[in-house]
Amino acid sequence: MKPSNRTVEYSIDRAGDSLQLAFEGSLDVQTAPKIWEELVTKIEESDSQKVVVEAKGISYCDGTGIGLLLQLQRMQVCRNADFEIKNLSDRFSSLLERYNPEDFADCDKIDASTSCLPEQVGRGAHHILGELKTMIAFLGELAVGLFKVALHPGKLRWRDAFLYAEKAGVDAIPIITLISFLIGLIMAFQSVVPMKQFGAEIFVADLVALSVVKELGPLMTAIILAGRSGSAFAAEIGTMKVNEEVNALTTFGIDPVHFLVLPRVIATACVTPLLAVLANFCGLLGGATVATGLNIPLVVYVQRTFNILQVDDLMGGLVKAFVFGALIAAIGCLRGIQTEKGATAVGDSTTKSVVAGILAIIIADGIFSVMYYNLGI
Repeated sequence: MKPSNRTVEYSIDRAGDSLQLAFEGSLDVQTAPKIWEELVTKIEESDSQKVVVEAKGISYCDGTGIGLLLQLQRMQVCRNADFEIKNLSDRFSSLLERYNPEDFADCDKIDASTSCLPEQVGRGAHHILGELKTMIAFLGELAVGLFKVALHPGKLRWRDAFLYAEKAGVDAIPIITLISFLIGLIMAFQSVVPMKQFGAEIFVADLVALSVVKELGPLMTAIILAGRSGSAFAAEIGTMKVNEEVNALTTFGIDPVHFLVLPRVIATACVTPLLAVLANFCGLLGGATVATGLNIPLVVYVQRTFNILQVDDLMGGLVKAFVFGALIAAIGCLRGIQTEKGATAVGDSTTKSVVAGILAIIIADGIFSVMYYNLGI
């Protein structure tokens, strides 16, 4: 519980090049602003090479108090000096650890010097490697969460999972149906022109069936979900991050990955194969519409479709769809968790989730293609 006496006092002692700063009382939204400017000014004027904060006397600390400590740390980082916090209570230090000190090293300084091409390439490579490291760490944390859910299914918020399955699955049926039907229609029209030159119009059924079931059905479903559901997940969690709701969950001892990410990932991964089956059917229906217009009997079209398709073709596409769905949800949630402060932060996270989701889908599809080729599927 918050202390009833909402006051804070501090003392500053110098020991050589080191500055000892001790707090006593409650460092919160009511008390921290009263000493903020005065304390910052004293630290700036001291020009100490090391600042040591004795936090044993802090009885309560909220986000504003943490902000004051981070501001003092930022000042020391800007002058390439040391900063240390001692004896901060575990319940407050967990909130402080949510912030990376390296994020404050820029100090709002503008570098007017132009960078050369090797430097730009190096920065780009460093950024890509950092993103890859973050993605691997997040996937590892997600895998651990899924393993725990497999051992204890009752700990998952299944009610939320079914809600997300409805949003990502049932609500996407109209757009999936329309686009898949048009894809099958267009493919049949485009393929019939060269085939007609050789009198092979009947093979339109073979081409449409294999292309839709093995490739286009799962792929188009995943791309639609990346733009529809992945962006929605990023926007939802991003808004929660901006409103400090994600940090509040951490403060309450609730794992954001288990609470926010797992229901969305499981729901999307499960409904994507079902949507892919619907997309396959609508794509084949679009091809059949063109075939009947070319005076190819419907029964012949259906017979050739069943002759050319095998169970491996259908199952291979469904496995793709399952992996695509998991990637879409995971990337959308990750971009939401990475949302920063600012008016455009949520929009930026949404855009990044769509771009990264589609890129991940294409890369995964290429890996599946090579793997299926080697397996003879």
